Amino acid sequence: MNVLFLCTGNSCRSILAEATFNHLAPEGWHSMSAGSHPTGHVHPRSLALLQHEGISTIGCYSKSWESLPLVPDIVISVCGYAANETCPTYLGLVLRSHWGVDDPARVTGTDEEINAAFIKAYTILRARIEAFFTLPLADLQKDKTMFKAELDRIGNLIG
Repeated sequence: MNVLFLCTGNSCRSILAEATFNHLAPEGWHSMSAGSHPTGHVHPRSLALLQHEGISTIGCYSKSWESLPLVPDIVISVCGYAANETCPTYLGLVLRSHWGVDDPARVTGTDEEINAAFIKAYTILRARIEAFFTLPLADLQKDKTMFKAELDRIGNLIG
């Protein structure tokens, strides 16, 4: 199954989710990330945090949802609602859920405050991804309604 983590810029949250998901994923599961308006670069703090966590950043780059190498089966948007952020809606016949996380790239302040925002976003996403992998995935693949309900539950309860 292919999972797409989607946000606007594809420089922070969706990159953190993609790399973490692939780091934890069992065989047969793969994620990618994209943005509706990609920034064209991955935020250096995202890369540094992933590397600190021992997660590979090979292949992490900011890309458009129009140039995906595969068609996703599941699309999880990770845009937050802070600062009136608009979350893109992927058009296609896929299972969709929203796991909103505030954008750490928008945080200002000291290095410690900015780093804390990146760590918070990563921690929320990692907890949700870990919860995802505790689901009875083989069973849920046969019941899309229940699968969506479980994905939405994870997005609403964790974080």
